Amino acid sequence: MTNPDISDVVYACDIPAERPWSRVLKRGQTLRIIDSEGQQAVDALLYGADDPAERYSSQDTLRVQGSAYVELGTRLISNRGRVMARITADSCGRHDTSAGCCSCESNAVRFGEATKYQHACRENFILELSKHGLTKRDIVSNLNFFMNVPIDPAGNFTVVDGISAPGNYVDVTADMDVLFVISNCPQVNNPCNGFNPTPIRVVVRDAPGL
Repeated sequence: MTNPDISDVVYACDIPAERPWSRVLKRGQTLRIIDSEGQQAVDALLYGADDPAERYSSQDTLRVQGSAYVELGTRLISNRGRVMARITADSCGRHDTSAGCCSCESNAVRFGEATKYQHACRENFILELSKHGLTKRDIVSNLNFFMNVPIDPAGNFTVVDGISAPGNYVDVTADMDVLFVISNCPQVNNPCNGFNPTPIRVVVRDAPGL
């Protein structure tokens, strides 16, 4: 089932292919990210809504979890060691927080100079963060929902075909008021989006009794 109880829904939006999005989640609210057409990576950043100097830390998240992957039950940890949010439902089972976001510069290095001016997640983040008084200096290592990045025993990894099917979703429940920023990944040079970026849907719902 991809639709939460509509009585709890306070916001819903379709994010077009290749576009950014952001919203403040209140403590206890749950953001459901739905991969509408399947095999679409969703890059994300979290910041403290009251103090954006507190932000998501991929390193601390992996250290606390003792796992290389983000999955059901994962606590998303801030650079101050606090739980910002947690994964409370997941119908896909494969998410990454090691591979980072694509940029014009990394495209050029990985895929050739001709790709340097293609739109990328870093540019999406810069555009969306500017709405909240933040800059490119505030971009940190991000989450990649629905992105398949297997890591071998030697620590090597690469982006491979995504496994998410149309309608797969992940729920993120806020443990504090957080600014949640998304780049609906525009990458067309590796298989994280099936070489064809597509829309996603986001739904915010209140906790019962909130």
